[in-house]
Order: sequence, then C-alpha cells, then structure tokens
Amino acid sequence: MTETVFERFDLRADRCFLSNVFSLETIASGLRWAEGPVWFADRRCLLWSDIPSNRIHYWLEDGASGIYRQPSNFANGNTHDGAGRLVSCEHQTRRVTRTEYDGSVTVIADRFEGKRLNSPNDVVVKRDGSVWFSDPDYGIMNDYEGGRGVSDIGACNVYRADPATGAVTLAASGYCKPNGLAFSADERLLYVADSGGSHVPGGPKKIFVHDVQDDGRLGPARVFADLGDDVPDGFRLDDAGNVWTSAGKAVCVFAPDGTLIGRINVPEIVANVTFGGACRHRLFITASSSVYAVYTAARGLR
Repeated sequence: MTETVFERFDLRADRCFLSNVFSLETIASGLRWAEGPVWFADRRCLLWSDIPSNRIHYWLEDGASGIYRQPSNFANGNTHDGAGRLVSCEHQTRRVTRTEYDGSVTVIADRFEGKRLNSPNDVVVKRDGSVWFSDPDYGIMNDYEGGRGVSDIGACNVYRADPATGAVTLAASGYCKPNGLAFSADERLLYVADSGGSHVPGGPKKIFVHDVQDDGRLGPARVFADLGDDVPDGFRLDDAGNVWTSAGKAVCVFAPDGTLIGRINVPEIVANVTFGGACRHRLFITASSSVYAVYTAARGLR
C-alpha cells in the first residue's frame, strides 16, 4: 500500500472521496511511462499503454496481469467503442485504430486532407459512433515515444472521424498541444486539455471546453480550468459532472463550474485516469512507472 493524502477544498469533495479510504493501491510497477487506461466492464479488465516500452498491458480484478499487445506501435490513449472494441492512438504509425473481435486491426484514421497525422494522443467515441481524437506532436518529437519526424499538417488539432464514411474532419484548431478529451454525460460539452506548457515556454496548462452544437460542430473554446504550474494530460468525468484530471503529482477534481474542490496526491507524475470496477467507483491512475487504484465515493460515466 502506498500512503497518499486526500485533500478537500470544498464541501462538494465529500461526495467524491470516501472518509475511510486513506491510501492508494499499487497494481503495477516497473513501467517507463504509463498512459491510456481503459476499463472493460464485461471482462473486468484494465488495459493501459507503456508508451516507451511499446506495449499495452492488462490487469484483471483477480490480480492476473500481463502483456496484451507487443509491439503496440507505441500506443498512447485507449478507449472502447459502443460495441466494446478497443480503440487506440498509435504514435509510431501516426494513426487511430480499432481492434476487432477476431484480433485484426482496422485503421480508423491516419490522414487529414491527404497529409499524415502527427501522433494521435487521446481518443473518445461518441454515442453516434463518431471517433474524436487529439493530435499533438509528442510522438514525432523524438524516438522514445514513437519516431522522430516532421509534421505534415503543420498544426496540432482535434479531429472527428465519421462512423459511416470514415471521413476525417477538423473539429477544433488553435491548440498548442491538445491532449486529453472527454464528453459530458449528455455529450453537449467536449473538454480538451492543452498541455503545451510541457514543452513550450509560457505554453498553456489548461483544460478548455466547447459546446457541441446540434449539427455536431464545436463552438469556440473557453477556459474550464487553469492548472497553474501543473500540466493537464488525461482526465475523466464522474456522473455528477466533476472532472478528475492529471495534474503533476496529483489527481485534481474540478466541479462542473470549474472550481477546484479536491485533490489526490500521488507519489509520481500522473498521466491519465479512468474509472472502473463493478460500480465504476474505482479510480485507476497511470503515473510514470506505476499504475495505482483507489476507491472513491463517485461513479465514473458509463
């Protein structure tokens, strides 16, 4: 067990944290850079990426664990679609893929207007089947997390892949390094982390939010939360609309109005989180060389 501190800054945090849970559990260690956790409820299974090791790992609730895929093409973000299929962002191949039931891999997106993507980072699937993903250049900056290369597009954007035609369209531009993505429960809001401050002096360290219009297009970005000195990476929402985000050596919890209401301190720099378990109330945290878990009073979105 690894000791941690649950900090409450607002009474609303009492609906997020359990009063009789005081520590994190370590469910995996010895990783290089853990990312992209996704929970498969039907299998009671957590998958996550270890990007530099070129692997996707699995962990089952009974404690069994191992390697799900190697090589993974330096996969980063993972999610699943409405049919329970794994959807992954691959740095090395600069594409978004879906793993079919028979294990074969389908390419969802690898180009925009004929140009290769940078290195897709995080991905979410809307209820209509459309696939939304961020495309910063982290995976082509060096060989450690993908493969050194140049940006054919010359920008870092958020894209949407149409479920019927496969067409990739621009969803949002103007970001420095768009990263984590999540929809609100009603899918009327899309949250986007900009982690540009990780490499660009004075760059953004904020989570933005867009209104999703009736025709599917996004309204202008507005700041949801400014993380100050910490860089936001991946995040998830609970069923009360709170945003649980990576923030340096912590997971910060922001209320729907953008107020910081609580924090979970973690021994390592956090990359991403996801909710899982039978009641979706167990938070899994990918943090540098380890994966941690903690039970919460909140339930993650389905």
